[in-house]
Amino acid sequence: MNRPLIWLALDGVGHPADAPPDSPWETELPTLRPLIDAGLALDATLGVPGLPQSATGQTCWLTGQDGVAAMKGHFGPQPGPTLRRLLDTASLPVRLTQAGGRAALLNVYPPGYFEAQARRAHHGCFPYSFLAAGLALNPPGTPSSPLPLLSPTLGLEYRSPWAVHDGPDDWRRTGEALAAVRGYDLLVFDAWFGDVLGHLGGETPPDGLCAAAGEYLRRLDALLCGLLGAGAAVVLSSDHGNFEHLGVKSHTTARVPFAGSGVSLTLPDGRAPGNVLEGGQALQGFYGL
Repeated sequence: MNRPLIWLALDGVGHPADAPPDSPWETELPTLRPLIDAGLALDATLGVPGLPQSATGQTCWLTGQDGVAAMKGHFGPQPGPTLRRLLDTASLPVRLTQAGGRAALLNVYPPGYFEAQARRAHHGCFPYSFLAAGLALNPPGTPSSPLPLLSPTLGLEYRSPWAVHDGPDDWRRTGEALAAVRGYDLLVFDAWFGDVLGHLGGETPPDGLCAAAGEYLRRLDALLCGLLGAGAAVVLSSDHGNFEHLGVKSHTTARVPFAGSGVSLTLPDGRAPGNVLEGGQALQGFYGL
């Protein structure tokens, strides 16, 4: 491919159409909101009772197969043996690599992550899938096209008061740098920090949480601005709701966004996806898999 598809895989971010008043989606987002508003709002429940979870939802996105049915219900946060078997054989990084394509996961993983995994492996679906494909975490890229790796917190401190160490302009420039990368078919950002912030919500959210959620979205907006301004092909998804409603600590049954630029969001038969399972099938179909 002349340019990679860049997949911004949000975690725990429900669609703004299903958010309550005064949600983080009320932040001014001149690039992100028009993209999402022009895209689709997908069902994350698959008609199964209970609250959608990360492992089953992300398995649907990564494989185009029904992880919820495989588990006989929603399951998370990390995949167990049943879902790992699906990811081993059917995840997009695995199938794309087997077909001769090139993929990379854009997240920065600190030394502590590898130390924790050495004690007890419990990778999330995205790092697990890339490792199953024989691909390294913290990939260096190529000498002619180095990869700008991304902090999943988008420059915020992980804990309260969520201090910021950079600004939106830094993330716009990062987006521009990512858009210039060549030699790959797929680049994925596992944007899990939205779910972390969402779980800190409640009837009385902690001081500063709403502001931190807005800052997180502003940086995501700036990253997207840099990508689209430089002509990147981008798709954005989410696995379940949570972050959009900081008045609760749990996941929600909100629909989730599926939006893109420079990429078809349709199923191989031309229909628009209606749920996260069909969203995963659309991504596989984009590559003819």
